[in-house]
Amino acid sequence: MADETKLKIVVFGAFGAGKSTLVKTLDPLSKHIEANCAGGTTTVALDFGRIENNGCHIHLYGTPGQDRFEFAREIIAKGMDGAVLLVDVTTPMDEFTRHLSDTLHAAKVPFVVFLNKCDGAGANPDAFTCQFGTSEVRKISAKDPRQCKEMLLQFAGTLIPRPNGHNHG
Repeated sequence: MADETKLKIVVFGAFGAGKSTLVKTLDPLSKHIEANCAGGTTTVALDFGRIENNGCHIHLYGTPGQDRFEFAREIIAKGMDGAVLLVDVTTPMDEFTRHLSDTLHAAKVPFVVFLNKCDGAGANPDAFTCQFGTSEVRKISAKDPRQCKEMLLQFAGTLIPRPNGHNHG
């Protein structure tokens, strides 16, 4: 179909923020490349999921959340139309999350901040609301399919989709 469009949205965040959970919630058939680590598993390459909305195909890429995978984040980020910065509000703001935010601002990539785990023990979402400059900040639960899809589609609606077949990057 000539009128189909695609959006590439990349999900960034620190280890344990809920990136894989978010992608899996949005697309139960999503793919994950992970490895065992202390405390469970961790994404070592990427998560990939797709959702379709009114002829717009949104491709979601979840990135690894450790410093040592900076190279993978750079590769995955090429050609992105927008980004989600997912933040675990049950832990204090960390340098890694600040680095991700600064990098997205410097690259002038449209991004939204999703504050995750707002109902978790020790959660303090209000401590994060002013940490990301002019970026929109939303409270979500990465486990809530309706809420995640609604918030992602609101953000996607602010982006300029590219025609099918055209690729930046």
